[in-house]
Amino acid sequence: MSIVQMKEVCKHYGNVKALDQISLDIKKGEWVSVMGPSGSGKSTFLNMVGCMDQPTSGSIWIDGTEISRLTARELTEVRRDKIGLVFQQFHLIPYLTAVENVMLAQYYHSIPDEKEALESLERVGLKERAYHLPSQLSGGEQQRVCIARALINYPAIILADEPTGNLDGTNEKIVIELFKELHKQGHTIIMVTHSPAVGKLAQRQLQLVHGKLSQLTLQAV
Repeated sequence: MSIVQMKEVCKHYGNVKALDQISLDIKKGEWVSVMGPSGSGKSTFLNMVGCMDQPTSGSIWIDGTEISRLTARELTEVRRDKIGLVFQQFHLIPYLTAVENVMLAQYYHSIPDEKEALESLERVGLKERAYHLPSQLSGGEQQRVCIARALINYPAIILADEPTGNLDGTNEKIVIELFKELHKQGHTIIMVTHSPAVGKLAQRQLQLVHGKLSQLTLQAV
């Protein structure tokens, strides 16, 4: 069953074709990496799937919802309900504790629940750091708080943008092992990355070059 479908998707900025006739299906529970050089269209692809922008032409479905012509408010609702976002820049509120940062995502979705937020932090191995401020956490710990925040509303898709880009080798390994475990649990993961080593961990690699989908590499499951 497909959870993301794109049919002949184009995104133009003036004369620049950021995405050019992209068609693909991503199945529920699949781990896909999106790779390519700078300027290849990775960020634009992420914005399309993450309901942060709309295509110039073509159609996109996210978990059964056709999003290509939704209003900004409707896109926000789909993103809130179906997408868990993990960024390279952690985007944690500096004066809120780890558990409060996780609860903030609940606030925009339903009702903040500290018990649920603590359980989400426990999933990423950070329950004992729940009441620490971001400045009191390592980079790897901050990224794990971001993952807990992304998971709190049980999203259909985890969309990760260079999630190991700001981490040292030790913390990169911890975060990657966490993504592996999330995939084993059945989560759909779409990960934008520059790292060939990280990209190879996915079941499929999407290679973008000048806005075109140039290659789909199948990996062993």
